[in-house]
Parts: sequence; C-alpha cells; structure tokens
Amino acid sequence: MQSSLPVIEPISCASPTVKRTRQASVVWGSRTVTVGGDAPVRVQSMTNTDTVDAVGTAIQIKELANAGSEMVRITVNTPEAAAQVPYIREQLDRMGIDVPLIGDFHYNGHRLLTDFPDCAQALSKYRINPGNVGKGDKKDKQFGQMIEAAVRWNKAVRIGVNWGSLDQELLAHLMDENSKRSIPWDVKTVMFEALVSSAIDSAKLAETMGLNGNQIILSCKVSGVQDLISVYRGMSKRCDYALHLGLTEAGMGTKGTVASAAALSVLLQEGIGDTIRVSLTPQPNESRTQEVVIASEILQSLGLRSFVPSVTACPGCGRTTSTTFQSLTQQIDDFLRAQMPVWKDKFAGVEKMKVAVMGCIVNGPGESKHADIGISLPGTGEAPAAPVYIDGEKSVTLRGDNIAQEFQTIVQNYIENRYGKK
Repeated sequence: MQSSLPVIEPISCASPTVKRTRQASVVWGSRTVTVGGDAPVRVQSMTNTDTVDAVGTAIQIKELANAGSEMVRITVNTPEAAAQVPYIREQLDRMGIDVPLIGDFHYNGHRLLTDFPDCAQALSKYRINPGNVGKGDKKDKQFGQMIEAAVRWNKAVRIGVNWGSLDQELLAHLMDENSKRSIPWDVKTVMFEALVSSAIDSAKLAETMGLNGNQIILSCKVSGVQDLISVYRGMSKRCDYALHLGLTEAGMGTKGTVASAAALSVLLQEGIGDTIRVSLTPQPNESRTQEVVIASEILQSLGLRSFVPSVTACPGCGRTTSTTFQSLTQQIDDFLRAQMPVWKDKFAGVEKMKVAVMGCIVNGPGESKHADIGISLPGTGEAPAAPVYIDGEKSVTLRGDNIAQEFQTIVQNYIENRYGKK
C-alpha cells in the first residue's frame, strides 16, 4: 500500500543575500586587500596604544594581524603621532607583517597629512570624519586637503560618520527642512537621514575633487542594534559604495559581543557590508585581539568566511559532571588558533576543518562522525573510553590519563596528512 505524504516545499539552505558594491583596493607594498565587489567581507581592528609609542604600537598591530585582522587602524592625532607612523610601518615590514595601516584623523587631519608626507605615504587608507573636519567656510577646504592627499598618494578613504560627532550644521538644516513638512518626521528619523546624507554627500564631493569612487568606503556608526540596522539598510539602497560595518561603543564583554553579533549578522545576511569591526571595550587584562576573534567568528558562523578550524562542543549537563571535555575543548581551540599563523601558509584549506569535542554518549558519537575529526569523551557513569572518529569512521579509542595530549597529536597528524598533501 502506497503511503500518502503531504505535499510540502523542501526547506532551502539559507545563504546570505549577495549585494554588489564598488570594489576598493587597500594596498601596501605587494599586499592588496580588496574591499567590496566580489571580495570576501574583511576584518578590521584598531589599536589602543599611544601611536607615539612606535614599538608598542607595532607590537600590537602584529598581534592583531596574526589574530586575523586584515587591516589595522591607528590613531593619528598629533604631529608627534604622525611623525612616528613611518617608523611603525618600517618595524612591521622588518617583522614581515604586511598588514595595511589606516590612519584615523579627526579635527587636524588636513594639517597632518600635508605637513607629514611620509606619514601620508606610509598609510594605506585614511579615515575621515566629515563631522569634525572643520566648520563653516573651512569645512570644504580642509576636507579637500585630505582628499588631495589621498589622490596624490593613491590611497583609499573611508568616510566615517558617527552619530556622536555628527555634522551639526547639516543636522540643523535637516531639522529646519523637516519642520516645513506637512507631517514632520520624528527626531530619530531626521538623525538617520543626517547620518546617511553626510556620508553620501561627502563621498560625492570627494569624487568631484578627483578621488576615484572605487577608492571610497562609507560607514555610519551608531551604538544601538536596531538603529544600526535601519541606517545601513537605508544607506545600501541609496549608494553602491563599499560599506564598513561596526556598532560603535558596543560595550564590554558579553554585552558588546552579543550586541555586535546581533547587529552585524542581520546586515551581513542581507548582503550589506564589505568590512566589519567589533568595537569591543577590552576587559581588564584582556587582549586587544579579542575583537578580531569575535569579528572572525561572526563571519565564520554565517558561513561567509573560514579563518580557523571550528570546534563543536556540547554545553554540558548532569551527564558530564567531569570537566574533562571542557578542558580538552579549550586546549584544542587554543592549540588551533595558535597554530593558524603558520598553518594558513602551509596547509591550504585547514581553516575549513571541523573538530568535535563531546562529553557523553548521547550526542557524542553522532557529532564526532559529522566532524572531520572528533572525540566522544565518557560521561558520568560511562565506560572510561574515548572513541575518536576521523572522516566519519571510528579510528581509535583512547584511554588513560593522557587523552588530551594523545588527541592533540592525532589532530596534528590528521592536518599534516590531509592538508599537507599537494
């Protein structure tokens, strides 16, 4: 007897919407980082060192680059800081760190880029905030001096608007215009319009001054999740410039991580965004690289990029009263991240590897089989054995006190055998 099944549509595999923006190039030496167009979404970060401390800044840039940051922004706020930028670049080049540097300019960028041509040349990209390049008659002139430097040295520019430093003259003008509407917009809507108009109008002005539109990247940063989503949705409909995403002043720890992931994931899923930065306030003694790790994890979780082998692990329950699987998960995750700077050039494709470290028999064997390599540790009351699965097949069962070290060796051998073959 033939069974009758309801006619239903198959569930489609979700994938981010693809949006085509212009493509910009951020260049240093032989290294070119493409932004926009068909290029992958890029990860960016920013130092929190005093740029005058050239050595300390170079060391932090190296750490950020090794963690996966593809561009690093540094503060250039004083003549002393501008004078150190070429030395920072030289130290990075000596260390073999070819990550492009972005100069963050506010208030006096027009003078610094003019007075310190070596600084202007050593940077690969300039960040300009149209809200504080000058007021009144000086605004266009000082903005023009910065664009002139970008044109002269063939540098990309990010025109970065921030609602904490929005162009007050523009906002006042839009408020006046809004008051004339038969049904005025609410204040927040006018604020959003000011943000987007400031970015797009500044980009168009830069093009009239000679800057190639393909070298322009825009951002409109706010600190609220829903606000950021609304602003970028609006901006993406009104221009095709490459867009940089970031929730400004996201906060510390869990709050900053969750808020950034919530905002950026929605936009990235809709095909909005070409570079991202997680503006995380470091917790005491926390490495600055944490913001890079989170940005990378957002992209990897969405299936947009692969940076480091992913580790699947169960959350733990009453079946896993032993903390062995927690310790092993942390150890394996740390091991994989620490090795990636070496592996990425040696083992092509290793960043797509999936590892499972499970804590009991319920889901352990199944998850381990789905991974490239996995281990199912014994839960409470289970036999003291840990089967290891490689490419879906049981390979070996580990026992004793050295399971962690033995499994790490198995992982290393698996990588060399699978990804080391030409």
